[in-house]
Amino acid sequence: MFTFLLTDIFFYIIIISLIMYVAYVRKTPDILANWLYVFRSRTGILSIVVLSFFIITAFLDSIHIKNKIYNNNTKQYVYTSEIKSFLDIILSPMHENYEKSYSAPFSSHLYSKETVNFNNIDKREYPRLLYKGNHNKYSNNKIENIAVISLFSIIKSFFICFLIYMIIFYRTIFKKNNNFLNAFNNNNVLCTSFFIIFFIIILLYDLSTQYYVLGTDKVGVDVLYKSIKSIRTGILIGTLTTIVMLPFAIFLGIFAGYIGGFVDDIIQYIYTTLNSIPSVLLIASAILMLQVYMANNPHEFENIYERADLRLFFLCMILGLTSWTGLCRLLRGESMKLKEVEYVQASQTFGLNKFSIIVRHIIPNIMHIVIITVVLDFSALVLAEAVLSYVNIGVDPTTYSWGNMINAARLEMSREPIVWWSIFSAFLFMFILVLFANLFSDVVRDAFDPRANKKYE
Repeated sequence: MFTFLLTDIFFYIIIISLIMYVAYVRKTPDILANWLYVFRSRTGILSIVVLSFFIITAFLDSIHIKNKIYNNNTKQYVYTSEIKSFLDIILSPMHENYEKSYSAPFSSHLYSKETVNFNNIDKREYPRLLYKGNHNKYSNNKIENIAVISLFSIIKSFFICFLIYMIIFYRTIFKKNNNFLNAFNNNNVLCTSFFIIFFIIILLYDLSTQYYVLGTDKVGVDVLYKSIKSIRTGILIGTLTTIVMLPFAIFLGIFAGYIGGFVDDIIQYIYTTLNSIPSVLLIASAILMLQVYMANNPHEFENIYERADLRLFFLCMILGLTSWTGLCRLLRGESMKLKEVEYVQASQTFGLNKFSIIVRHIIPNIMHIVIITVVLDFSALVLAEAVLSYVNIGVDPTTYSWGNMINAARLEMSREPIVWWSIFSAFLFMFILVLFANLFSDVVRDAFDPRANKKYE
């Protein structure tokens, strides 16, 4: 049975809004020309491909279901309280079995010695892993086994990418009487990006069936699985928070700059007051109030998944309500400038009302600032979640997130021997997402900024 968490619904709304925006862009030549500049940039293509896989992963992790089991007492089928996502089903080889404790990446033994009784003699040794690391499929030698797996992953990647290329370049190859090689040469960056991404994904998936690629944590959970599951949290923090802040920033900024007067004074007072309060204190107080509410009303939550999801949704709301002031100030200044340009003055002279002027002239001319700011703020919000979870005022501890992984790694880094792979894994995934989000934002800024000197790479 499909079940819908609160964040799932809003994430679906974001995906639908993105599809509608794509349809709108295709009908708007000016905006389409800007986005074509992004797609002609090598950096833009690579960033879009990488970010698309992150978004697809988050989408698969947002489709939740409940399993049906047979109850022998009632002689009926009932739904379990456990909620799984499509991503959990795909990644079942990574998390269906747990080891006893820590194990290093690609290791065949636990990370700590234990006392083992062998022939009535107690010995201190590293116990062998139960489920992975000791069951080499192609060769008893670990290096040879990994090499064979990598070779098969390359073959699978070539085959999948070939099918994708044929679909993408169908018109180029068959409609325009070109061959496949010409189509590849014209889109070599896109083809290479797809191949590298598919190779990495297939290789990690194949290796994870026989090894713990990034080791295990304190309770024996695969760290790679935790890192992949944390993608949804990072994407939701970046996108849902943006959706919350945009209405406040856009409408209040435009009204303050275009209408002015008493309205401008009130809006300035609101965002100046909000800026004077440290955002961490607002977030901490809001999360503490939510925790008190959930503790006093446990009957309103069917399981721990709904509790954790509500906290994640509430955190997005608070971050959105505290992060709109910077964009609002920018749009206020831009609206004040646009109010004095000739075509707006002419519209006022011809008797066009203020609402029509805002819709027809002001909003279209500030959207480049909105798009640039949104893309730039995305990476900052992803990092904000990690910082907030590190100080225990972020997402619920039961929620998979990079911030929770870094928070748990504090004790791991102080033990002997050091468990380094948990914090490394969280840092690696966060680094990749933030890096390509920033690269994408640079290309978008160049494309939509009318003062930028556009040069194709």
